[in-house]
Amino acid sequence: MDYERAFSERLNALKSEGNYRIFADLERRRGRFPRARYRGPQQRLPGDPPPSVANKDAAEVDVWCSNDYLGMGQHPVVIAAMTEALSRYGAGAGGTRNISGTTHAHVELEAELADLHGKQSALVFSSGYVANEASLSTLARLLPGTVIFSDALNHASMIAGMRHSGAERRIFRHNDVDDLERQLAACEAARPKIVAFESVYSMDGDIAPIGDLAAVARRHGAMTYLDEVHAVGMYGQRGAGVAERDGVMDRLDVIQGTLGKAFGVMGGYIAAAAPIVDAVRSFAPGFIFTTALPPVLAAGACASIRHLKQSQTERRHHQERAELVKRRLFAAGLPVMPSDSHIVPVLVGDARLCRRASQALLDDYAIYVQPINHPTVPRGTERLRLTPTPLHDDAAVERLVGAFGAVWRHLDLRRAA
Repeated sequence: MDYERAFSERLNALKSEGNYRIFADLERRRGRFPRARYRGPQQRLPGDPPPSVANKDAAEVDVWCSNDYLGMGQHPVVIAAMTEALSRYGAGAGGTRNISGTTHAHVELEAELADLHGKQSALVFSSGYVANEASLSTLARLLPGTVIFSDALNHASMIAGMRHSGAERRIFRHNDVDDLERQLAACEAARPKIVAFESVYSMDGDIAPIGDLAAVARRHGAMTYLDEVHAVGMYGQRGAGVAERDGVMDRLDVIQGTLGKAFGVMGGYIAAAAPIVDAVRSFAPGFIFTTALPPVLAAGACASIRHLKQSQTERRHHQERAELVKRRLFAAGLPVMPSDSHIVPVLVGDARLCRRASQALLDDYAIYVQPINHPTVPRGTERLRLTPTPLHDDAAVERLVGAFGAVWRHLDLRRAA
């Protein structure tokens, strides 16, 4: 068999659909975020226009799709903590958590996370994806006969964990409390049950009715598993997420989060009662056999969490910026999709046009917004997903709105109704 040809054919099909992913070569520079140097795409497809002269030589661009939602990856408190930790600990952890890889930085970080969510214990993973996959697969596997009730729009990492658990999975309609109630009522009362859902759904920006979902789960004896990756740091008095904002953290059995978005560093975690966390720690291959997060990252995340527990400044300014961007784009007649959160999706509805719009914004207006195509979103709902930060000033917002309007006119894209 010609293996390379087989893979090339699959890639060519992806390219013809307009769903081939092209990475922008960006250079984040300390003190300049959300500006970055753009060194060009890693690849270009046949027929792509050449970049404009102005952007050929690593020009600066406005980054409008970063998950460093609050700019904490650039915050002096975080940088100072990581600089000090690098001098103290060196570069890597030196092993798995079980074999020499648990440093005091990890212990401090897990204590901060448990405190943040009001839980007995927390456990840190190398990423949010790994945290979801390892935790869901392990918890369901340890409870024979488990049924997992999964929101229809749950993240790929959650779906992977459910599949790897071998447990039965039943999907309830997105954010539909009544559908979850019906499905739980139809399940055998004695079977273990896990209800898994997110707080903020990252592609549409909508927010789950956490309290209502948790109440239904409790009535039917189900464990609740909440993914707060797009909300931790962003919502609540201390930045614990939407569950804290809504006053329902105590109704959740497991809260999963990330250190790589609002906290500005890298890693994932769960927080829960001590026996639940210890079960994952003791049985999850994705945790046991993985080299520990470098202590310099643990120290930076810890500093970020401590700062955001005390400071409301970043959250207030961030919400103001997000609302401003929504208002200005909508006033310009652009098809801004409804969003209850800080995420601002702008509908395109076609994969090829979405990529062309993204490339035109980058090449002609020095604005970087990555296209969001299938399978991340359903076909026909392709979009540009904006994530304003507290560091996008008024001038950057005006550049964005003007550029979007010009590109929409040039490509003859559908305007807002």
